[in-house]
Amino acid sequence: MTSTPEHVDVLIVGAGLSGIDAAFHVQRAFPWRTYAILEMREASGGTWDLFRYPGIRSDSDMFTLGYRFRPWLGDKAIADGDSILRYVRETAADNGIDKHIRYRHKVIRAEWSSAENLWTVIAERDGEEVLFTTNFLFSCSGYYRYDQGYTPDFPGTERFRGPIVHPQHWPSELEVGGKRVVIIGSGATAVTLGPALAEQGAHIVMLQRSPSYIISMPARDAFADRVRRFLPAKAAYALARAKNVGLSTVMYQVSQRYPKRMRSWIRGLQTRWLPPGYDIDTHFNPSYKPWDQRLCLVPNGDLFRAIRQGKLEMVTDRIDTFTETGLRLASGRELDADIIITATGLNLIPFGGIDLVVDGRKVDLPDAMAYKAMMLSDVPNYAFVIGYTNASWTLKADLVCEYVVRLLRHMDSHGYTKATPVRDPSVGTAPFLDFEPGYVLRALDILPKQGDRAPWKLHMNYLRDLPKLRYGKVTDPAMVFERG
Repeated sequence: MTSTPEHVDVLIVGAGLSGIDAAFHVQRAFPWRTYAILEMREASGGTWDLFRYPGIRSDSDMFTLGYRFRPWLGDKAIADGDSILRYVRETAADNGIDKHIRYRHKVIRAEWSSAENLWTVIAERDGEEVLFTTNFLFSCSGYYRYDQGYTPDFPGTERFRGPIVHPQHWPSELEVGGKRVVIIGSGATAVTLGPALAEQGAHIVMLQRSPSYIISMPARDAFADRVRRFLPAKAAYALARAKNVGLSTVMYQVSQRYPKRMRSWIRGLQTRWLPPGYDIDTHFNPSYKPWDQRLCLVPNGDLFRAIRQGKLEMVTDRIDTFTETGLRLASGRELDADIIITATGLNLIPFGGIDLVVDGRKVDLPDAMAYKAMMLSDVPNYAFVIGYTNASWTLKADLVCEYVVRLLRHMDSHGYTKATPVRDPSVGTAPFLDFEPGYVLRALDILPKQGDRAPWKLHMNYLRDLPKLRYGKVTDPAMVFERG
């Protein structure tokens, strides 16, 4: 362990989409402040550097997934992973943020001392411990495990003679041309992989236990293309962003309030996309209401085109067991496969798995309550980014970064050294995420809670958060400021 800690005013954990966002806002607002970004991997980009499976793309349009301060100039609204990674890294390089990133630094523990009004952060670098101190700790590490995807305990996996691949750990040497490939899953990863591998010459079976809502979206945004011809890049980007925020908000609200109408509308679209007489009720009619789980977007209907062309078959059934040559299903059907892909989800790990300690007391996350969905009760000078589940991640990241800047300015102007959300014991509790995908339900017992009223209640609504987080007061009875 290094004997002398390195001190920075703001320490950011994670050099992905959110971490670069946070760094930009901090250095623009406070050019005199020192900061560093600790990144556990050897490269920046987070999700967009980690996932390398064929066809990886955004599941939100790039006019909302892109940063508010940097226009997305790409041709496609639903962009491929390489383009997004390039956008994130160019943002960091153009603003000098890349010079502040410390790679191969995995944060293990962070200890707050009220006597010193400092965080001491312990990171591991190449097997050795490295110490940092900071006045403000900003977690931008997302919420899922980078080293391990989720795969159910399927019976008989040891019998299968071919490779079993999780998309989170895609082998670069994997050849699928002419192979029979079974993709287990029905979420965004599965619906991305299916058409991409079909284009590489594989015969695809998508095996799902239950369907998801899947709708087509144009790969290009016609409105954005039009306004770009007449307006400067920033103005055109702002207009396209506003339009897409409005449309996505309306779709979510209609889904929640009128689920039968939305289900009927989606079914009508699918009837036009799919071959005549296709069994929509079995393969594309989920048991849950629209937007109880995230809608899957397919650019230009590529999944439906693959079905029409006979390159991809949907199978809705349960797995009985893996066999030497594929899978046997609960119905008795046998699926032959050369390769099986388990697009079965993620494992959540809040705040990168960092142990938080306040004045010698370890923070038990399930007992903590989230303040404005970005800070934790009784944890001073600490913020985190967890994006929207029903819209672009970056919409929330931008708002959180702007709020943190406003909070730090308020502390500067009043001479405060400590800002702590303090929970009122009368505030009732609810799960942090009111969302039903498996990766969320499996992790509810390790996440903090939300409250039953402001400022502890979480709103998955950008238009409601916008006035409060960008323009609202940073002072309220729940936030305790101290000098010292």
